[in-house]
Amino acid sequence: MNVPIATGRYSAIGADALFRLPQANRLPAETRQALAVVSKVLPFRVNTHVTSNLIDWDNVPDDPIFRLVFPAVEMLTKDDFDRMRKLVEAKASPAEIAVAAAAIRSNLNPHPSGQREHNVPELDGEPVQGFQHKYRETLLYFPARGQTCHAYCTFCFRWAQFVGDTSLKFASKEAQNLARYLESHREVSDVLFTGGDPMIMATHHLAEMIEPLLTAEFEHLQTFRIGTKSLTFWPQRFVTDSDADDFLRLVERITRMGRNVAIMVHVNHWRELDTPMAQRAIRRLRDAGAVLKSQGPLLRGINDSAEVWAKNWTEQVRQGIHPYYMFVERDTGPRQFFEVPLHEGLQIYRDAVSAVSGLARSARGPVMSADPGKVEVLEVEDRGDSMHFLLQFLQARDHGRVRRPFWAEGKKDATWVSQLQVRDPVTQNLVPFS
Repeated sequence: MNVPIATGRYSAIGADALFRLPQANRLPAETRQALAVVSKVLPFRVNTHVTSNLIDWDNVPDDPIFRLVFPAVEMLTKDDFDRMRKLVEAKASPAEIAVAAAAIRSNLNPHPSGQREHNVPELDGEPVQGFQHKYRETLLYFPARGQTCHAYCTFCFRWAQFVGDTSLKFASKEAQNLARYLESHREVSDVLFTGGDPMIMATHHLAEMIEPLLTAEFEHLQTFRIGTKSLTFWPQRFVTDSDADDFLRLVERITRMGRNVAIMVHVNHWRELDTPMAQRAIRRLRDAGAVLKSQGPLLRGINDSAEVWAKNWTEQVRQGIHPYYMFVERDTGPRQFFEVPLHEGLQIYRDAVSAVSGLARSARGPVMSADPGKVEVLEVEDRGDSMHFLLQFLQARDHGRVRRPFWAEGKKDATWVSQLQVRDPVTQNLVPFS
């Protein structure tokens, strides 16, 4: 039986508020300890839709959606967990806890894949806040009002956005800089509004950013992408929220002007789509003219089976969502809790994609979104002393590397490109992948 922690109108629930709810007694003791300790380091937030409609409380803590939003002790190393546990039990001051949390976070690679070093562009000779421009055709924009979510996923590689440390956060409060930057970068065809979750924002704030870009001056812009988890974690945003209809009318205006709106749906398990509200939201978005594409990482204990992915993709296609990426869990945050070896990920992908229709086989994977680009695993060979991985770039900073397969070597338990080496074409020596 599904027993909610809270019901009613949308409300975000943090760790402290959760403990005050009588239903919190249903949480396992280890989860209560993780909430008290891990949430001082990594962000925790859930909402009533997730707790009431998506979690099977009779299957806690093994329920996949529960694991998707609730922290676990193993998300920190034993030393880090013990350090923070002692501070919490000693009722240390907020300042002491903040210092310890910052030290732990600094070792969790808060900005993977060169986000800060290589992705931030310049405007008027200065780094422009809240922008990333890694690939020629696509600009990422982080609106300040969208740098939170209806609920936080425990695996999220953007966790640093949500811990209250402004030094770690990407955000832009100056929407006019978006138009200024795009005026001089006509190679950009796609703008991705990301976060956080831009759909946490009021529609009129989204319109203020997008509508100035619909003029002939910006005819090079073809697609406005919105990365969001709201479709499954708060589908009311598109159905019953006070400005849900306003957002759909905005989508209609954009598509009538010959531009595209792509809703980049973050889906980690088919159960997220198995609610009447989510299905109604999907229909409304499609009727308004939006294209829906799905992506999500392979996560141990949540979706690390071909059966889950096959059902996930089949259900998405049935409802009109186009499967896009099966990602590899990034090298940040509590990755050790979720990561799956690359060779296992490839087998899961192959078994899943062979069990679905041709339309669902549009999903590409497993894909690592690494510093030099998006790297797809094509083949794995066990050669006794090492594993050999056939890889290719689907996107790259250097466009000359796209779709040119190459071999890399690593151990059987390799989970990320940093654990692989490639042959130097001149010396034939193994060198780190880059």
